[in-house]
Amino acid sequence: MQGLVVCKNADLFSVECDGKLYNLKPSGKTKAKGIFVGDRVEFGDNITNVLSRKNLLIRPPVANIDRIFIVISMLPKPDFVLVDKILIYCALNGIQPFIVINKLDLCDREFVERIDEDYGENYKIIKVCAKDGNVEELKSQIKGLCVMAGQSAVGKSSIINAIFKNQDEMVGALSKKIDRGRQTTRIVKLFKIDENYLADTAGFSLLDLSMVSKLEERELAAYYPDFLEGRANCKYRSCLHISNSECGVVENVQIGKISKRRYENYLKILEELKSGRKF
Repeated sequence: MQGLVVCKNADLFSVECDGKLYNLKPSGKTKAKGIFVGDRVEFGDNITNVLSRKNLLIRPPVANIDRIFIVISMLPKPDFVLVDKILIYCALNGIQPFIVINKLDLCDREFVERIDEDYGENYKIIKVCAKDGNVEELKSQIKGLCVMAGQSAVGKSSIINAIFKNQDEMVGALSKKIDRGRQTTRIVKLFKIDENYLADTAGFSLLDLSMVSKLEERELAAYYPDFLEGRANCKYRSCLHISNSECGVVENVQIGKISKRRYENYLKILEELKSGRKF
């Protein structure tokens, strides 16, 4: 049989197959450390094989991700360089990103307009207020296997609680009422919505972005879709877009076609790549 790993606790795995849950251990030839929540596996009395993955996050440990919701709020102050790194990571891994503005009741108009201006043309932006239960648009975008990412205290746990406020059971080895007052868990589980899943990764503030660190400096601009037109007008194919000498990207920043803030994020990430710093 084949199924989906929906919870991992040490060397015990909960596998969902045809609406049933099986608590299994790996067979002798299949090592537990090589199995992740989100994996499709073959099993009998034990897990015998892990099927091919399309992507894998190491922190948090989730495989086969379809969508990432990048949660930000006005407080704590957002790290937009981090937001850009996650967007790049998504592009590298074939993951569809969404930007979620939470705590809408605390956000001023200028803050929301800035996000719309910098990201709205190229990325889907969802505005929620988890405290008030205003999460229906986000819930409607949970397709396939989804995870949340973002800084601590942006309200990832509150969003999960709001989405599942009327659902007492979660898919996993333990079925119990959701209680996420403290971010202490390091066990990743999947919540099921129809035939889709949301990974409970609220205890993980950040993603492992090591793959982004492996980009070549000249490759970085290709992951900024708002640079596309400007890049086509650069004189040199190897342009890093840090000089205004016949650089279409710099020119578009100067005339307001590219957000200056997004461009400054690009320069900071480029500098990190040059220095060999790990993200």
